[in-house]
Amino acid sequence: MFRRTEWLKIRISDAPYEAAALFDVDKDGVPDIVSGAFWYRGPSWQRHRICDVCQHGEYHDDFSTIPLDVNGNGYLDFITGGWWGGKLVWRENPRGQAGEWRTHVIDETGPIETTRAWDIDGDGELEIVPNNPGAGLRFYKLIRDADGKGTGDFRKVQISNTPQGHGLGFGDPTGTGRPCLIVNNGFWEATGDPLREPWRFHEEFKLGTASVPILCVDLDGDGVNELIVGQAHGYGLHYYRPHRQSDGSRRWRRHDIDPFFSQYHEMHWIDIDNDGQSELITGNRYRAHCGNEPGETETVGLYCFKWTGQHFVKQVIDHGTVPHASGTGIQMAISDIDNDGRLDIVAAGKEGLYLFKNLGPEQVGVKEQ
Repeated sequence: MFRRTEWLKIRISDAPYEAAALFDVDKDGVPDIVSGAFWYRGPSWQRHRICDVCQHGEYHDDFSTIPLDVNGNGYLDFITGGWWGGKLVWRENPRGQAGEWRTHVIDETGPIETTRAWDIDGDGELEIVPNNPGAGLRFYKLIRDADGKGTGDFRKVQISNTPQGHGLGFGDPTGTGRPCLIVNNGFWEATGDPLREPWRFHEEFKLGTASVPILCVDLDGDGVNELIVGQAHGYGLHYYRPHRQSDGSRRWRRHDIDPFFSQYHEMHWIDIDNDGQSELITGNRYRAHCGNEPGETETVGLYCFKWTGQHFVKQVIDHGTVPHASGTGIQMAISDIDNDGRLDIVAAGKEGLYLFKNLGPEQVGVKEQ
C-alpha cells in the first residue's frame, strides 16, 4: 500500500520570481529560502533584499538558484542567469550581513532557459550546466585552490557548438557508466576524461520542448535507465524505455505518465515519503509563456507520482487556481527545512513563493497557514 503524505502549505511571499533554493545564508544553522531579489531568514521567513533583478514583462531574469561557495570564504553564494541578460552569473553572499549581493559574470552565454548542477567528472564537486537552446553545450567547473576552496573563477568546457535545443539532463542512458548529458534529440557521451577529451553524440530520440531536467533513472530495477520527460511548453509527461534492436542500436518507446496537463518544466526524483523508494515530484510552471500556449490557465498543480512497478499513480500535493495554489516554477527546492527527517518543498513562480512542509503519512490532504 502506498503512503499518502499530508502537507502544510505556507505562502511565503507574492513575489513573482520563478526559481528558489534552500540553504543557510547567514550560517546560523537554520536553512533560509533564497528566491529572486530576496532571501527569507528561517524559521520566521523575514525578508531581506539581495539585489535588483531585471524585469522583462512578466519575467524576471533569474532562472536558477544554485548554492555554491564560489569564492571559498565559507559562505554560500548562488549561481543564476536568464534569457534576456544572456549571462551566467554568481551573486556573492555578503557573509550573511545586510547589504547588496555583488553580481559577477561567469560567461556571456546567450539566452539561458535555466541552469542545473551535476558532478560531471566524478570528483564529488558540482559543475554548472546552463540550458542555452540556441547555443552549444558546455559546462563550467569551479577552479579551486590547493585546499579545495573556490577561487571565484570557472573553467569552461565546451562539448559542442551545435545548438542544444530545449531540455537538459544528466545520467547514464548507455549502461556503460560513462557520464552523459541528455538533450532533446539525443545525448552526449564522454569518451574519456570529460574535462579534456571529446564527447560523442548519439541521436536517438525526439523529446520536443523537453523539461529541465530530463531525468535518467532505473524505474524497474533491471539495471537499464529510463528517461522521464515533461513537455515544458505543451501537454504531456512521459517516460521512455530503451529497447535493443538486432543491430545493437537502441529504440526508445514512449509511455504516458500524464498526457492531460501542460507545462511540466521542472521535476525531481527523490524519496519524499521515506518508504525507501524514490517518487517523481513535478507540476506545472505557471504562465511559462505568459498565456500564449495550450494549457496555460489559472489552474496550477504540484504532484507526486508513485511508481507501482508497472505504471505511475498521481497523488496531489497542491492543485487549484492562482493565487491560492502553486506549481513548480522553473526551479523548486526539496530539502528537510526543519530537521524532522522529512523532505519539504519550496516552490516559486509567477503565482508567488510557497513552502510545503511535509507532515508525514498520518492524514491525507493539504493544510494551509
